[in-house]
Amino acid sequence: MQLELLFTLDNEQNFESFSNENGFTFWYSSDFMKFLGYETIPPFNKALNKAIAACTTLNISILENFIQIERVDSFGKIGMDCKLSRFACYLIAMNGDVKKKEVAQAQAYFATIAGAVASYLDEAEKVDRLLTREEISVREKSMAGVVKMAGIENYAYFQNAGYRGMYNKNISELKTIRNIDKNKILLDFMGKEELAANLFRITQTELKIKNEQIKGQQKLEVTAEVVGKEVRNTMIKISGIAPEDLEKKEDIRNVKKQLKSQNKTLKKIDQKKKK
Repeated sequence: MQLELLFTLDNEQNFESFSNENGFTFWYSSDFMKFLGYETIPPFNKALNKAIAACTTLNISILENFIQIERVDSFGKIGMDCKLSRFACYLIAMNGDVKKKEVAQAQAYFATIAGAVASYLDEAEKVDRLLTREEISVREKSMAGVVKMAGIENYAYFQNAGYRGMYNKNISELKTIRNIDKNKILLDFMGKEELAANLFRITQTELKIKNEQIKGQQKLEVTAEVVGKEVRNTMIKISGIAPEDLEKKEDIRNVKKQLKSQNKTLKKIDQKKKK
């Protein structure tokens, strides 16, 4: 669901002042774009579409939070706009460009009204983690299909080879070091930077297998390990920190529950206003 925005505001307003009521409380995306300090549509759409993706991942209705409409501007031209719920605005803000002071202020505002225990930066990271983790799931399925066609016999060994290259340790060893239950998924306890690094590792492994037409269990394992080592070396060169020394994060399943709770909390705010 890609959205195109054609409207901006000519005057500055605070967030609550430009809400609208028509069966539910909403904000026009064109207005919210200006509120967040975006002057052009493409960068705002990036945050908007990531917010929609987050809703999908959380199994929260897109149609209840992002309603596409036709809207007539001040020049009488008809264009597409979108009605955003308070939760939709929250997700867009958390996916926005934090270098913009308006975005940083909006993140702090939403974290406050949602009663977030963590700081607004932590709230933004939760959304980022959620999206990257979901993207990894998609890419892992894609790579599983590729290596199946390439003659993989034991996918678990292939997967472990990638981790061994990147972390210089097997998956089981990493779980022990980070005190993660053996039955839980390692990726679910990674921060956004570590998840992004693993996403890069997975996509590059798949690309190398395709480009070089690598076949067979042993060669596929070697490829996964080689790519993992390249990612490892790059991370150490840039940050000085080995991947295995990165901090364990909260289980992503708990993060999902928290974000779903934020949705309910933000809905209650507008319900109280109506009363």
